[in-house]
Amino acid sequence: MTAVGAPLPPARSYLYVPGDQPDKMAKAAARGADACILDLEDAVAPANKATARASVGAFLADAGDTVQWWVRVNADTPAADIAAVVGPHLTGVVVPKADVDLLAEVHRLLGDAERDSGVPHGSTAVFALLETASGVLRAEAVAAAPRVERLGLGEADLAAELRLQPGPDREELWPHRSRIVLVCAAVGLAPPVGPTETALRDPDRLEATSRLLLRQGYRGRTAIHPAQVAVVNAVFSPTTAEIDAARDIVERLAHAELNGSGVAVTADGRMIDAAVARSAREVLDRNAAGR
Repeated sequence: MTAVGAPLPPARSYLYVPGDQPDKMAKAAARGADACILDLEDAVAPANKATARASVGAFLADAGDTVQWWVRVNADTPAADIAAVVGPHLTGVVVPKADVDLLAEVHRLLGDAERDSGVPHGSTAVFALLETASGVLRAEAVAAAPRVERLGLGEADLAAELRLQPGPDREELWPHRSRIVLVCAAVGLAPPVGPTETALRDPDRLEATSRLLLRQGYRGRTAIHPAQVAVVNAVFSPTTAEIDAARDIVERLAHAELNGSGVAVTADGRMIDAAVARSAREVLDRNAAGR
């Protein structure tokens, strides 16, 4: 669990794990993902919801903190889900079909559960999934809701509502994806989390769509199979060349400033100013975090 008020460390990969499969939950931390999402929603059949709730709660009681542990709750049963899973090892809850009213209810329920379980008030974060047209249109309000530290775009549900074909390479969805990037930057949230790639046996497609997300401003994405994690982690980690170039930019500008100038020039003739250096520092910060 993250200390109250402290920003969550960055995560490149969020691995979904069915909440009604204890054997997979037990193996999840060793799969290489920076974060695991124990899923009480889509991955669990309606008849198994109560069993999954109990399984996730029991698992989290002794889960440890080697990864971020998130739980995706159900939008129609947040009270029962939250009461079962809040505890010292829970990073936060993933809220599907997030809107302002639902997030207000989740905030209240988390406060009650934190009090009952003895963890600090406000220590459980919220990852809001924007999966509806109304949610995307109100993204600024969603991002500003209490406890929200991550935004993600649920493109399959959104595409169905908009009568579009889903998929990270579908250009029709890119404007909505970019909107979420802008919202996160405007309100000071970490970059948003990208959607899953459903082509489980196509690592080349996974890499290509992950690189597209990276170019569009995302710094991580969800995965639905452990085999996807290594590719996702690699794409969202700075390369050695990127790190070296970023370090050179920062050093050149610092040297120029010592000599009374606010600009510098790279070895290949590109101008460096404060904005360029800010982007370079973002690369170095991601590298320093080991993510």
